[in-house]
Amino acid sequence: MADILTPALGESVTEATIAKWTKKVGDAVKKDELLVELETDKVSLEVVSPADGVLGDIKAAEGDTVVPGAVLGSVTEGASAAAAPAAAPAKAAKADTKAAPAAAAQAAAAAIDITVPVMGESVAEGSMGKWVKKNGDAVKKDELLVEIETDKVAVEVSAPADGVLTIAADEGATVTPGQKIGSISGSGAASAPAASAPTPAAAPANTGSAQVSGSKNETLSPAVQRVVGENNLDPKAIAATGPKGNITKADAIAAIGQASAPAPAAAAPAAPRADQPREERVKMTRLRQTIARRLKESQNTAAQLTTFNEVDMTNVMALRAQYKEVFEKRHGVKLGFMSFFTKAVVAALHEIPAVNAEIDGADIIYKNHYDIGVAVGTDKGLVVPVLRDADTLSLAGIEKGIGALGKAARDGALTMDQMQGGTFTITNGGTYGSLMSTPILNAPQSGILGMHNIVQRPMAINGEVKIRPMMYLALSYDHRIVDGKEAVTFLVRIKELLEDPQRALLDL
Repeated sequence: MADILTPALGESVTEATIAKWTKKVGDAVKKDELLVELETDKVSLEVVSPADGVLGDIKAAEGDTVVPGAVLGSVTEGASAAAAPAAAPAKAAKADTKAAPAAAAQAAAAAIDITVPVMGESVAEGSMGKWVKKNGDAVKKDELLVEIETDKVAVEVSAPADGVLTIAADEGATVTPGQKIGSISGSGAASAPAASAPTPAAAPANTGSAQVSGSKNETLSPAVQRVVGENNLDPKAIAATGPKGNITKADAIAAIGQASAPAPAAAAPAAPRADQPREERVKMTRLRQTIARRLKESQNTAAQLTTFNEVDMTNVMALRAQYKEVFEKRHGVKLGFMSFFTKAVVAALHEIPAVNAEIDGADIIYKNHYDIGVAVGTDKGLVVPVLRDADTLSLAGIEKGIGALGKAARDGALTMDQMQGGTFTITNGGTYGSLMSTPILNAPQSGILGMHNIVQRPMAINGEVKIRPMMYLALSYDHRIVDGKEAVTFLVRIKELLEDPQRALLDL
């Protein structure tokens, strides 16, 4: 196999952009044939094939930036002869058994590498999850093969072509973008194992938690398999909402609540304690390791302090009750509390800019944009996707944006861009019943607002005791940049806007 390398680009030219590939993966190429065009800020360059063969891999796509010496792809040498048997099937049919090794060699030569995709800015490595298919299994193009877990998101890797799978990286291995983790043989090789292998005997090895017969994508991701297997779900009965007809984890979780009543009763008898190990050691996921590291770094770096207040939710709840039906009909989304809190937070950040700033060395960076992180709990841990330019959004726009981010988080479909660049964070422990907490800063931000459970409490109002729906608010802040007066003023401002929502309309 011969690598296709980025040539020297000329004096003072350090990088180039992939303009166009003239061949596709699997195409036959000849030595010195034009394969790819590069553009620099000064000239355009042509890169030719280093050998006769088949274009086996493209590592840098059109639009990517590359540097001199970078591997753009590879050519599998000596594979060009594979075109002859394909063009003359009649002659191939008359070939004797001596031709079989040659055909096998051609199929192997046409193998396509499975590589680790680019996993986002600043993500340098990931951990291999469990392979959905086994070594030697026949697979179809775009069929899910494995999930790679990074410290922020899980990345799905699908088959680049029809063929037979060869695995090169085991579960748990640490891999980097562009690294080869397996390969797919040519489509001709895929049919042979399928025909010779006893398919009926192999079928029982794959339980209902691994496949969905008749769906566009027959293989479930490992995360979905766990939910299906642990809850005895029938994959055929789960409504799929994912891309290409995939069943997402959210689909499987939703199906748990829709399962018939007798099913839980059948699974009711729990295994006796005697059947369970006294202890179980489980390796932390990469996401959980990152959460632990970042939270500890946040505590060690910032001078964190938390101040509290409480807000009477009577008026917000009355407003929501009055307009929730017409709001949903008009905008197609439910009116929740998060939009009111986000609006109040943005108004308070306008007034107290230090809470929307961050420290960088000896400098303070004041942000004139309001990208609000919204903490979302998932089965893999807490993630904080970012609602961009929240100050420009209506209540409906905020609700739609938060809803979309929450669904993507639960489905494991968040992109790196959706996870970076927040200026302030809101976390709602009240959804889990929390009465009060002290949230930890999402570094390098200087503030995070904790919402809590709404509880009916007796309150003294104008000399009378009345029962009101009350919520505790907690603002954790970096005392290096935010003074106590500013923190208290910030919380009081949020309290005022929530207890009297009309103030926001009048800009008071």
